[in-house]
Amino acid sequence: MLLAIDIGNTNVTIGLLRGGRLVATRRAATDARATADELELLLDGLLRLDDASFGDVEAIACASVVPALTAHIEAVAARRERPLTVAAAGIVPLAVRVDRPGEVGADRLVNALAAARLYGTPAVVVDFGTATTLDCVATDGAYVGGAIAPGLELGLEALAARTAKLPRIELRAPDRAIGRDTIGAMQSGTIFGYQALTTGLLRRVRQELADAAGVEPREVKGILTGGLSAAPWAGDLEGIDAIDPDLTLKGLAILHAEVAGGERLELGLP
Repeated sequence: MLLAIDIGNTNVTIGLLRGGRLVATRRAATDARATADELELLLDGLLRLDDASFGDVEAIACASVVPALTAHIEAVAARRERPLTVAAAGIVPLAVRVDRPGEVGADRLVNALAAARLYGTPAVVVDFGTATTLDCVATDGAYVGGAIAPGLELGLEALAARTAKLPRIELRAPDRAIGRDTIGAMQSGTIFGYQALTTGLLRRVRQELADAAGVEPREVKGILTGGLSAAPWAGDLEGIDAIDPDLTLKGLAILHAEVAGGERLELGLP
């Protein structure tokens, strides 16, 4: 059993994989101030929700964008005597053709790896997380950069926190773009606005990838992932070929198989 851990700025997501197949996923809020003991208790509690424990885990693979928690995962793995693979440039088995490879988020590299192995190249991964990121994979499987925008929920929190009268709202697509009250106007600006932002960015980076590869833009695959990728309005995005909320966890399984096992993981992931 492999324990895949995706530590994001907002959530810690874990997946249990057996024989390359994702059998369970759980999610909890990220606490960047947590101690190693508290993180271990959190992981143990999430495992027990699926009648599992660290005793069932043979290895751990982790992608983290919170350095303090990365160190804690290393401590937990050492204490539990479990082999650990931590995603980073130089560890993830793909070329990273950007100016500063060490600055690329581990989750972005893992997503690029999963996109290349599962969906083919060239490809663009759109990740709806704390930030909205687009990550580009060239025809040869190399990570070649992308774009970062403030996440949808981050924008909503800023509106509620920095204005006197704008409330927190439900993330639901309204019936029309012209809102007739404050909530309708905010839902329009948030949902339709992010659809337009994502579609516009995706169109541009897809064209650039296509030009570099000498192919038509429609041949560049668009994959949507992240915590909000399963929302009903996300399915209305133009240019998306596949929606895979568990792409990062699958990428961690692929990473573990190729780095620790020395072979590609082919079965059970699509």
